[in-house]
Amino acid sequence: MGDPLERLATEIPWELFRPMLETVHEKDRKSAAGRKPWDVVLLFKVLILQTLYNLADEAVEYLIRDRLSFMRFLGLAMCNNVPDGTTVWRFRERLKALELIKPLFDRFGDHLTQAGLEARRGEIIDASMVPVPIQRNRRTENRRIKAGEVPEDWDAHKRRQRDTDARWTKKHGKSHFGCKNHIDVDAEHTLIRNCEATAANVHASRVVDAVPGPDNADPRVRADSASRSEATEAALSGAGYERHICEKGLRHQPPSDAQQATDRRRSKVRARVEHVFGFQQNSMGGKLIRTIGKARAHVKIGCMNLTYSTPDGSRSC
Repeated sequence: MGDPLERLATEIPWELFRPMLETVHEKDRKSAAGRKPWDVVLLFKVLILQTLYNLADEAVEYLIRDRLSFMRFLGLAMCNNVPDGTTVWRFRERLKALELIKPLFDRFGDHLTQAGLEARRGEIIDASMVPVPIQRNRRTENRRIKAGEVPEDWDAHKRRQRDTDARWTKKHGKSHFGCKNHIDVDAEHTLIRNCEATAANVHASRVVDAVPGPDNADPRVRADSASRSEATEAALSGAGYERHICEKGLRHQPPSDAQQATDRRRSKVRARVEHVFGFQQNSMGGKLIRTIGKARAHVKIGCMNLTYSTPDGSRSC
């Protein structure tokens, strides 16, 4: 079946990310002694591997040593050293501290535009749950966390192990704990054009006006009924978009036959966004992330969306 990483290695000009990534090593050094830092592009490619196969830091270190395909993708030989799990973690932490994930995502989008691969054939907006490890807290502790406080009896070690940013929410009668991945994809190519990560309890209608990408040749914006609200429609109209959002039925007033027929036509196109979430769930090892805290979750979710947009992730390029 061939090696899919070969296409990923050859079709992406990885050096275009170097100017941004070089800032990771821009910090004072006490002396020039000691081991030189790892190449930032190599570490970034390790993050792409980690995201594509949903691997923990130690697991990606082991599999780089074990798989020749991983070595070829990274340009390593059997005699070369391999970044360990701690090095990968520290590199991701620097990306978090410098808030580089969204600029890297936008840089790749600019590259596609310059290469004539710009996707501007309408917008589809949707959100998907991204689970994180469930926290087992007391009810009193959860009430304080929801109020933006940290329980006083938590010491420094416990605070590092408790996620106070993720939230519980319900969907189709089932409870979910974690974050939400809000994305805007091109209606024709299903390429992710913009993204936003929030806590799981943030309603889609509160984010939808911030997600659509700029300069679209097709002004139609499609979304499901969860994104419908007066504020959302006003914001989209003010920005010059055509709203194609599914109707939301009320408790004692279901949608009319005409509204349901309109929704069916819209859903035939809107459903393409589910292919993105399905690929992330089934072909990228699942959407579960093993991080604690909002900032780290944003880095992992941003890497997930960026990895999907590569030729091996999205089938649109």
